[in-house]
Order: sequence, then structure tokens, then C-alpha cells
Amino acid sequence: MDIDAFVAVHQSEWDRLAVLSDRRRLSAGEADELLRLYERTSTHLSMVQAVEPGGSLAAGLSARLGRARTQLTGSGGNVFEGIAYFFAQSLPAAFYRIRWLTLILGAAFIAVAVGYGVWTSHHPQLDLLMPEAERQELAESLFVEYYSEHPNSSFAAQVWTNNAWIAAQEVAFGVSGVWVPFILFVNAQSIGIAAGIMAEQGAADVFWLNILPHGLMEITAIFIAGAAGLRIFWAWVAPGQQRRLTSLAYEGRRLITVAVGLVIVLLVSGIVEGFVTPSGLPPWLKILIGAVVLAAYWVYTLVLGGRAHRAGVTGDLGRYDAGAHELTA
Repeated sequence: MDIDAFVAVHQSEWDRLAVLSDRRRLSAGEADELLRLYERTSTHLSMVQAVEPGGSLAAGLSARLGRARTQLTGSGGNVFEGIAYFFAQSLPAAFYRIRWLTLILGAAFIAVAVGYGVWTSHHPQLDLLMPEAERQELAESLFVEYYSEHPNSSFAAQVWTNNAWIAAQEVAFGVSGVWVPFILFVNAQSIGIAAGIMAEQGAADVFWLNILPHGLMEITAIFIAGAAGLRIFWAWVAPGQQRRLTSLAYEGRRLITVAVGLVIVLLVSGIVEGFVTPSGLPPWLKILIGAVVLAAYWVYTLVLGGRAHRAGVTGDLGRYDAGAHELTA
């Protein structure tokens, strides 16, 4: 075997192996590439050792394989570094990928809610939907009491659980393609009808004061969950050049990242609904707090997420969490 020619042909592969072996963190795709290069270089080492078992080339390849082996089989790295990477790179990148679909679902939701609100407030036979006495009770006491009848902490936990359940349905059944639109339509309809009744009773200001502080972020979280669920559906319908199961797995791993982020987003909105909405703070301050929370989310998504996206981060799980992508024998 001509060693010089062998080196010339395979040097680029060995260099790439060294680069991947020295990286502190690999994406799932890079981990797959590292494994392939490791197996190929192991074969190269065997070939070299058959010709020059004690040569410098064999020693160099052995050292590179050792570093690659450590990268492949070592621990997942410092846990705090992993957490920092998740919140600074993976999560904002995952949110960024679904930003447009999130906005589209939000626009559709608002259109449905406004439509039902106008229809309800001007309906000539509104008594058939809800008797006058019940509408008055809703506007004068029930709507506001809903936010203050329970202790703040328990109410915040209840809100978090309820919203998480809605988001979980969108995530779990998003692959069907119909459940997300259905859930969003039903919730938009409910909010629109409630707004229409409050407006008809002359209590529109009460409605908005008790909805906006927490609702700005809370409803946006439902849009995010819907967008993530529909991405799973689209990965199944249009997998592109990938196999259908591979496409679903690829998008599903990103969905896990979004789901973890939604737990935190819904927790924040639940805290606002449990402690800010029923508080004695000035109305303008309550709404400002809600607006700041929403603005913080979009800054996080567009600034950090955009930067991570341009750096090639996709929101996929790391190699230790993602597991093997393909079975090989």
C-alpha cells in the first residue's frame, strides 16, 4: 500500500474527525457524522497497522480515535453548561422555527374571537344563548370573582394545569392535522362569546382588564403549542427527501424542546393570572406587566432564536437525549 497516497485520499476525513472530537457540544447530525468517521477511521487504522504497525501514522490515527471515542462514550458534559445551552440556543431556536406559524394561528384565532364577539353583542335573540339575569350576574360578579375566589397560589396552579392540558392536547394530537384547528376554534369561540356578553352588558372594560394581563402570554402559548403540533402533521404529510418516520422523529425531537419551553411559559402566565390579575394594582400597571411578559418572549425568540438559527442550531435534542437515529448491524 502506498502510504503517501493513502494519506492524501483520507486526510480530510481524519481532520474532520479531529474537529468533531474536539467540539464541546454536537448536534444530533454531527454525532451521526462522528460515528461514521470513527468507524471508517478504525478501518483505516487497521489497514495502516498491517503495513506499518509502529509508524507515526498509526500512532496519530490511534490518538484521534481515542479522542473520538471519548466524545462518543463520555458523559454528557457539565449539567450547568447543558442547561445554559438549552435556554440560550436550543429553546429560542425551536421557538424561532415556528414563529410565522405561531403568528398565523394567532391571527386566525383573533379573527374568530372578534367575529363571535361582534355576533354575540349584536344578536337580537341573545336571551336564547343566555338569559338576561345570567348575563347580568356574569358581568357584575361572576367574571371578576373567577379570578379571586381561590387563594392566589392554588389558583395559579389550577390555571397552569388547565392551560398545560390544552397545550398538551395540541402537541399530542397535532399529527392528526384537525385537532389543533378544533381546539383553537373552540377557545376563540368561548372568548368571543364571553367578550360579546360583557360588551352587551356595558362591562367591556372589566373584561379586558381581567383578560389582558395574563391573556397576552397565555393565549400566545396556546398558539405556540398549536404551531408545534402542526409541524408534526406537516412532517408526516410532506417529509421531503427523508423517510416519513425519520421526518416525524426529527420534528418530534424539536417538539420536545418546545414542550419543555411551554411548561415555563405557561408557568409565568399562570403566575401573572394568579397574582397580578386579581391584585389591587392600577389597571394600567397590570396590563403593562402582561405586555412586558409578551414582549420578553418575542425578544427572546427573535433575537436569541434568530442568532441561534443563523448559527445552525435547530432546536433538536443533543445526541445523548436523542439516541440513535438509525439501526445498524
